[in-house]
Amino acid sequence: MSKSINKVSAAGLLIALGIIYGDIGTSPLYVFNSIIFGRQVTEGLVIGSLSCIIWTITVQTTIKYVLLILRADNKGEGGTFALYALVRRRRKWLVIPAIIGGASLLADGIITPPISITSAIEGLKNIPAFHYISVNTIMYIVLTILVIFFFMQQFGTGSIGKMFGPIMFVWFTMIAVLGCVHLMDDLSIFKAINPYYAIRFLIYYKGAFILLGAVFLCTTGAEALYSDLGHCGRSNIRVSWLYVKACLVLNYIGQGSYLLAHRTGMTITPFLKEQLHLNAFYDLMPQWFVIIGVVIATSAAIIASQAMIAGSFTLIGEALRLNLWPKLKVKYPSEAKGQLFIPTMNLLMFLGCTGVVLYFRESSKMEAAYGLAIIVTMIATTILFANFMVLHRVKAFWIYAFLLFYLGVEVTFLAALSHKFLEGGYITMLIAAVNFIIMYVWYRSRKIKNRYVEFVRLEHYIPMIQELSNDKSVPKYATHLVYMTSAGNPKEIEHKIIYSILNKKPKRADIYWFVHVDTVDEPYTCEYSVDHIIPNDIIRVEFRLGFRVQQKINLMFRKVVEDLVNNNEVNITSRYESLERNNVVGDFQFIVMEKYLSQDNELPFLEKMIMKLHFWLKEASLSEERGFGLDPSFVTVEKFPLMISQIPQISLRRVFDEPVEEKAL
Repeated sequence: MSKSINKVSAAGLLIALGIIYGDIGTSPLYVFNSIIFGRQVTEGLVIGSLSCIIWTITVQTTIKYVLLILRADNKGEGGTFALYALVRRRRKWLVIPAIIGGASLLADGIITPPISITSAIEGLKNIPAFHYISVNTIMYIVLTILVIFFFMQQFGTGSIGKMFGPIMFVWFTMIAVLGCVHLMDDLSIFKAINPYYAIRFLIYYKGAFILLGAVFLCTTGAEALYSDLGHCGRSNIRVSWLYVKACLVLNYIGQGSYLLAHRTGMTITPFLKEQLHLNAFYDLMPQWFVIIGVVIATSAAIIASQAMIAGSFTLIGEALRLNLWPKLKVKYPSEAKGQLFIPTMNLLMFLGCTGVVLYFRESSKMEAAYGLAIIVTMIATTILFANFMVLHRVKAFWIYAFLLFYLGVEVTFLAALSHKFLEGGYITMLIAAVNFIIMYVWYRSRKIKNRYVEFVRLEHYIPMIQELSNDKSVPKYATHLVYMTSAGNPKEIEHKIIYSILNKKPKRADIYWFVHVDTVDEPYTCEYSVDHIIPNDIIRVEFRLGFRVQQKINLMFRKVVEDLVNNNEVNITSRYESLERNNVVGDFQFIVMEKYLSQDNELPFLEKMIMKLHFWLKEASLSEERGFGLDPSFVTVEKFPLMISQIPQISLRRVFDEPVEEKAL
């Protein structure tokens, strides 16, 4: 992470406001509405739930994420997979919480844009001219915004992003002012600052445990604080959070004070809500300001959605590099750090968001599906961070204290949110389950394949390869033959590559190149090393690329060859006499070995299903050569059967026909 990002600055603070706090910053739009809906407004309900909100933000967001989790800095990057990359070598099973967390965060990205934008647009009902605007009309407005929003993703957010900071500053200032205006409506609201009232609420208020599901919505954006660490730096996030938290708490207190002063005794039924146009957030605004407030809230909701979509792209990009997701086409619409666009995911997320809007129609119903996925991500982060603490030799007492406290809090929230499963939470959990299956199948199938891929010692075949290279009776296949190899040990090579060179169709070349790509834990590492196994005959190139570096092997390999030529380490001139005299560069041909599942395999049922799903996903994903960024015109794809179980011995006996003479007798 650069010093300019790590250092606190006005620009850094403004950027943090623009891209970090969209989700958590728009939570006042729906949290109190969710708490009071279907219940009678009483002092116990308002003060108790507000105290839970204040202390949830403090315990979960401030202490856990801002003070603790941000310490897990992977070369300036944060997020579930960045944290997993830091700890994955400690325990193999840590891939499971990492996959669960990543899958759940992606599912949360499907629900955030619909609920944020719908909650903002529903504020139109507080304008007299739009009191009776229909649900369908609001739904069409939201869908129109989503169409434009997802269409614009392909162009990047470089120029638009510069506006995010000022807009979010206006938003946070606005909600703070609205809250302050109503602080004096009922001074008893300040009792909520005392955690005693939160504890009392949970013990004595009927249905308080279920209401924790609504309270949790105030901290759903906390995971984004860590995911977007690389955009702003730890210091800018921590300093800007002081302002953001103050604005959020002031607005929540203002909403609570207004409810006590004007809604005490009311039971907020759907009919009453519709008749009086009740909205805990928009009720704070004077009539003349509502239209302005709706515009600002909608802008903030769109920015919140942008943060979640960009975070989802980043998450998938990291999963691709860590071999936890099928290969997809990745575009880089601007030079902004970490900004990428994945067309397939953009389409899938658009369809998902559209489906959520059409299915739920109203924000109050979307709240039922919101929160369940993100609490699962938080639990996964807690487990991964505890292992991070172990690696950094934190005293066992503090590790167990952290685990017991936060697992206790988060499992409690999970239990409280579980009732949402049948109310709509099954939508996000189903999406999370599909994401988990894809990631697990891709990860597990790779382990199964690696278990059975046969590697041989390269030194045993070097004399044969050299003989073939000098055998002019064999037609030359290419001047330079480049194989992509998965062998991590430079002294080994896949047997199938040797078979391809020597047996399948002998491939004579002047220079044989073996290229291996190693994805490392640091996000932006971009290095290579060269091993001249036989100078000017057999060369191995090892790329060490960070999990956020795009694997443009075609361009990288060209740069390696240029460096070697400039250092007089290799001669790439064609070996054909007529071309060599004129210093013509020889041709390069890449060979990519693509596996398919042999029909002769006999696997356990579970592994058989995993491998079938893997190859189905492989068909739907990017090809091997495009995944490595190779030019298809210089690539030959060779398919070979993947034998991942021993072929059973077939009992087959030869019989001989009796001579004709003997038959006659």
